[in-house]
Amino acid sequence: MASVKSNKFFKALTQVSAWTGLSRLFGLIRDIATTSLLGASVFHDIFVVTLKIPNLFRRFFAEGAFNQAFIPIYSDYQKSENEKDIYNFLNALAGSFLSVLFFFTLIVLLIAPIFIFIFAPGFYFDDFKKDLAVDILRIMFPYLALISLVAFSSGIQNSHDRFSLPAFTPLIFNISLIIAAVYLAPKFSIPVFALAWGVLAAGFMQLVIHIIALKKINRLPRPTLNWSHPGLKKFITLVFPAILAGGIVQINLLIDTIFASLLQTGSPTWLYVSDRLIQLPMGLFAIAIGTVLLPTLSKIDITQNKNLFISELQKGQRFVLFIGLPSFIGLYLCSVDLISTIFLRGEFSSYDVQQSSLSLMAFSIGLPFFMLMKVLTPAFFARKDSKTPMYVALLSLVLNAFLNYLLAFELGLGHIGIAIGSSIAAVVSVVILEIILVKDGLINLINPFNKFNFSILIPSILVIVFLNYSAQFFDFFDLNQTERVLALLFKVTISIFIYFIISRIIRGYSFKEFLN
Repeated sequence: MASVKSNKFFKALTQVSAWTGLSRLFGLIRDIATTSLLGASVFHDIFVVTLKIPNLFRRFFAEGAFNQAFIPIYSDYQKSENEKDIYNFLNALAGSFLSVLFFFTLIVLLIAPIFIFIFAPGFYFDDFKKDLAVDILRIMFPYLALISLVAFSSGIQNSHDRFSLPAFTPLIFNISLIIAAVYLAPKFSIPVFALAWGVLAAGFMQLVIHIIALKKINRLPRPTLNWSHPGLKKFITLVFPAILAGGIVQINLLIDTIFASLLQTGSPTWLYVSDRLIQLPMGLFAIAIGTVLLPTLSKIDITQNKNLFISELQKGQRFVLFIGLPSFIGLYLCSVDLISTIFLRGEFSSYDVQQSSLSLMAFSIGLPFFMLMKVLTPAFFARKDSKTPMYVALLSLVLNAFLNYLLAFELGLGHIGIAIGSSIAAVVSVVILEIILVKDGLINLINPFNKFNFSILIPSILVIVFLNYSAQFFDFFDLNQTERVLALLFKVTISIFIYFIISRIIRGYSFKEFLN
């Protein structure tokens, strides 16, 4: 039985990682298209900042809070196997969710200038930037309602161990923006409007696909207004603390955006580019395992099978550490290599590469901790404890805001200081969450001098040696595009080979066995 569960976990993780990885690859192509079109100009600054506003609330209404409150409750209804109760809960939740999304979207469309003032004050006091940002926000913001409903559908499907389609649909968003940037933008006098319409179109397409998927598994809700439903009351109790607890990284990134809008032109774009590269290992591994881990832990009765709960949580942590440390090393030591290879074209200049690489290095320091948060928070939500992560999130918010102001403005580090502040806040949050889980008896402390840790540490040191040695042979600014691609592939391929082969030798067993 344990072997079946382990194989199921590995299969689900593989599916989510594969589709998410493909989506992130197309996300990079999307960013190449948009930065080549607009460069680090005021238009791209406005696009990335205004897009973060619906994306932030998407994390609140959808992935960050909704799923973490919804999946444990829905799993309880599934265990009862009472179809009528399940449908009543889904219908009541769908009705209330649609109502909240409709009125919230309507309010934002009516008072869009106020939202620009709150989330991008640096744009508000420039009439041209403000007017353009307001227009772009009004086109894109309904995307929030559409993608939040997609997240609702994803939560249902994940609870039924259907992970592929929810992991696939972000691909549609990226393809839509690539088409908008390449084919539609030249037809607009202000090309950034084509990107805004591409965002909205992507939301409609994703929702249609998910409606079809829910009908196939006979779980398509029929929205009803029943605010007194007991399951809805439980959901509301959990969801508000989860809004903060589930969106630590996103809220901190929003704070970064607010401060970045007050810095020199180009700062929001430099932070956006570096964050996009951080999101590649985040989405490919950390978000993937968090997506699988929450329904997995929610199905475990911790009073009856505490050891299984501990085992699954430890599996998630080990996987993240195994991937997170070499990802940090690669992004830090190859920051210029990566950004110049991917983005150095069109309106994106060598100066933009240098500035983006500095913030990428700062973000990469916090990468293992950003990833660990995606594993640790499900351990609380699966037990319907959303208050503890909320308190940690509040501390992280205050610390991040203080560090952003101190490092970016008082110490004059600009956008680099913002990235450093986010990394430090992530480190503090993870340390606190780990301590709480240890005290709750859900993490077993073991001797740090063990085979697993050595299987990470030794190959990581060898990768650092290789990357530092090979750096003297390549100046990516002097190479043409083809040479940059080949040089980067060489460094990445050799690094992966060194890490996985040496780690395998030290561990003595395969990667799949490591996960199981």
